[in-house]
Parts: sequence; structure tokens; C-alpha cells
Amino acid sequence: MNKLTFYFCCFFILFTGTIFAQDLFNGVDLRVANVDQLSDQQIAQIQEQLKSNNVSIDQAETIAVSKGMPKSEFAKLRSRLAATKTSGTSSGVSAGNAGSLIDRKMVATPQAMATASNPIIFGSELFNNPALSFAPNDKIATPLNYVLGPGDELQISVYGVQEFNSSVPVNVEGKISIPYVGQIPVSGITIEAAIQKIRSSMSKIYSTLGSGQSKLSVSLGNIRTIKITIIGSKLPGNYSISSLSTVYNALHIAGGPSDNGSYRNIELIRGNKVIKNIDIYRFLAGGDQSDNVGLLDNDVIRIPVYKNRVTIEGEVKRPGIFEIKGEETFSDLLSFASGFTEMAYTASVNVVQKTGKEFKVTDIVENEFSSYKPKSGDIFKVSKILNRFENRITVEGAVFRPNQYSFAPGMRISDLILKADGLREDAYVQRGRLIRIKDDLTTEIVEVNIAKAIDGDPSANLELKKEDVLTIYSLLDFKENYSVFIEGEVKRPGNYQYFENLSLNDLIIQAGGLTGAASKKVEIARMIKGENIDSSNPRKVEVIDIEINTLGNEQAQNIELLPFDVVNIRRMPVFEQPELVILSGEVVYPGKYVIENKDERIADVIKRAGGLSPQANISGVKIKRPIKDDQVEDLSRIDLNLGHGDTIQKKLTDKVVKLRYTVIPVDWEKIIKDEKHYSNVLLLPGDEIEVTAFDEAVKVSGNVLLNSEIPYRKGKGFNYYINSVGGVDNKGWKKKAYIIYPNGKADVTGSFLFFKSYPDVQPGSQIVIPSKPETKRMTTGEIVGIASILTSLAGVVIAIISVK
Repeated sequence: MNKLTFYFCCFFILFTGTIFAQDLFNGVDLRVANVDQLSDQQIAQIQEQLKSNNVSIDQAETIAVSKGMPKSEFAKLRSRLAATKTSGTSSGVSAGNAGSLIDRKMVATPQAMATASNPIIFGSELFNNPALSFAPNDKIATPLNYVLGPGDELQISVYGVQEFNSSVPVNVEGKISIPYVGQIPVSGITIEAAIQKIRSSMSKIYSTLGSGQSKLSVSLGNIRTIKITIIGSKLPGNYSISSLSTVYNALHIAGGPSDNGSYRNIELIRGNKVIKNIDIYRFLAGGDQSDNVGLLDNDVIRIPVYKNRVTIEGEVKRPGIFEIKGEETFSDLLSFASGFTEMAYTASVNVVQKTGKEFKVTDIVENEFSSYKPKSGDIFKVSKILNRFENRITVEGAVFRPNQYSFAPGMRISDLILKADGLREDAYVQRGRLIRIKDDLTTEIVEVNIAKAIDGDPSANLELKKEDVLTIYSLLDFKENYSVFIEGEVKRPGNYQYFENLSLNDLIIQAGGLTGAASKKVEIARMIKGENIDSSNPRKVEVIDIEINTLGNEQAQNIELLPFDVVNIRRMPVFEQPELVILSGEVVYPGKYVIENKDERIADVIKRAGGLSPQANISGVKIKRPIKDDQVEDLSRIDLNLGHGDTIQKKLTDKVVKLRYTVIPVDWEKIIKDEKHYSNVLLLPGDEIEVTAFDEAVKVSGNVLLNSEIPYRKGKGFNYYINSVGGVDNKGWKKKAYIIYPNGKADVTGSFLFFKSYPDVQPGSQIVIPSKPETKRMTTGEIVGIASILTSLAGVVIAIISVK
């Protein structure tokens, strides 16, 4: 017996969950619904059902609660729906269920197909918008015309000399019970009438109410729930709603009229009688809420099938599908569509009608708009106006107001020029151009003498036609843009526009004046023009040499320039600003020194600095010479392969860009003996002469076990210092080791047959052990391939030997 009970309970829970998942919007009792027992498949099915019925989660809550579902259970359902993300029909929904959900909405009617192609049925947006609900405001004061009924709760208060406070419910018999007063019938009357009855009954017990010493306050506490029925909506059924709800609120909960439902003849039935016909268009078109009446218990809202629907598309402000009543005309339809757009063709409208056999097209002219009565199924098409002008004429060019103007019959060229405020000063009046469209729609050009046309000569002052385009040429259009060029010792060299009577003084001033290095020598190159070729004269240009006064921009010899002249202001032969070199390190007077002459050398500057200091390393004199940007660019263009995947570009450019200078070693001992020695380098501006201090240590770096400095020992060779730091590591390439001396000079390890010669080591030197180049090992496939080739070659050789 216990097992049987257990199996029955399980079956009941699963059956209830399935019914809830499939029939959320059908007339079932959801009081026993248990969301925890629903599977993910059933949650996905509910999600799809909400989507296919175009119902928001808030609307679904109203429906579910009205069918008895506890709010706590719906809160669980809301959470599970939020966690479920589905698109289209869930894979967990069976084909039969999916089909039933879709078939309820997607009815393949011509009107439904029109809805798919046209965005909306006019009025449907009122119920598809979750921001609109028409929900009653429960926070406002109780309306005096509110009709009480069972389920309402009244808050009754007496204050003053006598006091009484109580919350009194209206029982199922429609009465309230007040202690010591008795039962008072209030059902079916307004709150205002109920207050009078309560005052009259309580005055018998609370006598001060009659004298005014005490006051009575009656307000509505909890508002009752009423049950209504909606037929013909997208979600038909029985609903439990607030007694303050109105027709529009109920329609919104039910999803509005169905696809074939009427928006203009909705019936409110009370006591088996139609008490109100509701036309939603009155609210949509004019904001009239007279049809939005309150509802009572057991009211029925019936939405019949529409009678006449038409479609309007094209150039109207609100295209769509509209429901039309019998006496309404196309003007009424146009009003519902908010009228024509600015680009609409309003002279006539094209309408596609349906006969018993086929379609036909009818044109409605403007004076028939208010008399034509649309028929069900009509499709009105409002086209755009034509992209053309009925009276356009154009003038362009050398007039004060080139533009398009209105054309009038009999208008002539002089009239059009007058409309454009006349000719500009630069107008070319000997000839104008008139472009005209002929009767066969081809274009022709008519040449016009503008001067004669203005004077009224009939042969030139032609009569114009619609779409004519008159062009007045400008004298400036025929002039070439001349220029002159100035370079050399002016502040802003370059090209400048040529003007008539332009002089050398004018051009120098435009170029910012002369620089301080300007010479008195000026060269002007002038083009040679001629009709005939003179083979005896090989000159391409005429060169004019003049002298100017460099102390001012105004010249006594002010030459007038011609188009395309090239002026070159020469630089003074001797005009050099003092240039510096830097002397640093172990000299008596380090600092910056000016290069005295063009043949200034390193020994000259060191002598001027007082010579080397006692701490100077005579083997540590070097010059750091700055690298110019163009030199770096020249290096970056080099791309010669050095092997091992490296390039000169990478080796040199990266090093130079990082240091921005090159080092020139100097053999100071040789310079002391002979100042004509090649080490006595000629100095350039920006050079830095560096004299290092004497250092007894020898630095060893690179791929050795320990980078360190070893004290210099006379007579010890290269290997001594490498061994002193632990020797070369496994990546070190000893045979390519090199040494850098204090003056920047480098020397490398040499070899002959099996003998190696290492460079001498001096105090302050640096020994560098580079890395071995990375070699690519052959893969197994490459080894096998080579072995196969060798085997094949061996076979061929053996075959040749055997033949012999």
C-alpha cells in the first residue's frame, strides 16, 4: 500500500508539471503547480511558449497568479527562465508540442501573410509594448464611484470625542459587520453611498457623529479581486484581476485581439447584455479614453472577428494594416496613417482591389479621397513625387548669384541674368553657353553673345525654355596661373604667385627678407620664348647677374620680374659660425673648445687644454663622432646576407642607432713622436675627445663562467686572463675571441694551420668571448632522405662498374 501511494504521488507530480508546462495559458488550475519538479526540458518549453505568444515575463505572472499559482512558485519559475537561454524551438520540445505551439499563432491566412510583409496591424503595438499595461493605480484615493462587493475591505475610523478604528471586510453576503452596530449591506453600491449608510447606522451608537463632535472616515483597504472572461484575444481565458481594472488593462493582460480579432468593435458584456462597444482607434487616433471603462465581477469581453481590413503602404507616415468601418472613407484611413509624408505624390493614390476572380487596379484622384469607401482587402499604394522640376532654370558662372530659378513662359536671357543680380566684373561678355534639352530629349549647345543679349538684341537675347542651363564665363578662367621661384639666402624660399609688375624687392619681402649670410651676388634665370628654333643659340634660359645691397631689403636696382623667373640669392663665401668640440677625461682643462681653423686636429686641441693629466692613460685616447640621421638611413638600406640568418643591416644599424656615434681610436704615443701621424685626426664639429684614466685591471666578459676584472700582469697572455675567470662556457666561441683596447681599437684571435695567435693584452683592455652561432640540426626525415639518395647513387655506381 505504501509503494502504491508513493508511485501515485510521483505520477501526480510529473503529470501536474507536464500539464503546467504545456498549458500555462489554457484554462487550468495552477494552484498545485510545483516549479521544483519541472525538468529543464519543460522550462525550455515554457520559455518557447512565452516567446511564441509574444508574452513578457510580467504578463505571464499576472496570468499565472490569476489561475491560482502562488507568487512564491512563480518567483522560482522566473529565476529558472532567466537562467535558460533558448533560441527558436528548444531541442527538448517534441515535434508535436512545438507544432501545437506554433499552429496557435502562425495561421497561413492572406491577412497573416500581409502582417509578415507589413510591420504591424495598427493598434497591435499597444499590446506588444511591455512598457504599456494600463494597470490600475492602487495607491490613489478611493474613487467615490467605486462599487463595493464581496472581498473588499473597508477601513472605518471615528475620531474626535469618541473613537473607533477597525478594518471591516465585505462578506460573501455583501454585508459588513461593525461591533455594537450590527450588519450593514454595502454590496452593489458606491463607496460614497456606503459612507452615508455607515454614518446613519453608527450615529445610533456613536451619538457625537450627529452633533459633529466626532468625525467619520471610511476608506478602501484591501481591494477585492474580480473574475472576468476574455474571448477572441491572443490569450483567451478566465482572469482574476483587481476590481479597479479597466477594459484596456484586461485586453493588455490577454495580449490584445487575436490575429483576426477586431480592434474597433470589442463588446463588453454584463449580465448577458452588451453594455459597451469599444473602439480602440478612438484612443490611438485622438487619445480618447471614454471606452476604457471599469470592470465588474463576471464581465465578459468579447472580441469578434474583424469585418474590413485594408493595407496602406508607401509614402504615409504610419504605413500598416488598418481596420475600417462601413461608412469610413479613404480620408479617414489617411488620418489613421497620420497623413502623407513630405515626399508623397498626393494627386492620386493607386489601390489594388480583389474581385471574385482576380485583382484589379483603381486610381483614386484627390477629389475622391473623401468619398471613396475602402473595401476589405484593398491595398493602397502611395508613391513618391517625381524627381524632376516643372519650372526650373539654371544660371552659373560669373554672375553674383548663380543658382536655380523659377521659369516663366516668355522669359529671356537678360531676365535670368537680372534675377541673378547681374554680371560680375570678371564676366566674359563676348560669348556664353546655353545648354538646352530638345524635343527629342537630346542635348544641344547654343552659343550666345552676352553683351548683345543684355542690350536687348533679339538675335542674342533668346527666349528660354524649361531646364535651360546658362553659363557665363569668367575672364579669370582664361588666365594662366603664373609663379616665380626664389631660393638661397632668404628666410622662406619657395614658389610664389606672380602678379603683374612684380619686382625683385616685392619677392624678397614676400620670402621674409634676406638672411645674414646673403651675398650681394644674385642670379636671375629667365625662360626664353620664341616662335622659331635658333640652332646657333644652345642656351635654354637667360641668366641675369646683378648685385644687391645686403644691408636692407629695398634695392636700388629694383628689377621687374617675369613669369617663371628663378631668383637665387647666393651665400657669402666666408660666413661660418663658431663650431665646438668637447674634450673630456684626463686633461688639464676639460670642456668645450671652438675649432679655430679648418685644419684643426686632435693634438692642437689637447695642447690648448694644457695636455694630458698625470693620471691619463696614453693608450686610452679616442674620438666619439656623432652619426647623422642620413648615415643611419644609408645603413638601413644595406641588406647583404652574412650567413647564420644575420645581416649587415641588423648587425650595424642596431648598434649605431643605440650608440648614435662611432669611435675613432687614437695612438697618442705615435702623435707625440710625429704630429703628422695618421692618428692625429682632423676634427669635425660635434666630436668628443675622451681621455680615459689609467686602469690596471683587464675586464673579461661574454661567454665565460664569471664576468670579472683581473689585475694586469705584465707578460701574461690572453689565456691567462680567460682561465682566471673560470674559462669559456659551453656556448663560448674562443677561436673568435677579441680584445678592445682603451682607445677603442679592437684586435681578434688569429690562426694559421694548427697554430693560434692571440692579441697582446694591455692595462684597461676588455677581452670578449662571443657566442657560437646556432646550427640547425637535421631532422630524422632529412637524414633518411639523404641516406636514400646515397643508397641510390651507390646502386647506380655498382651497376655501371658491373657493366664494364
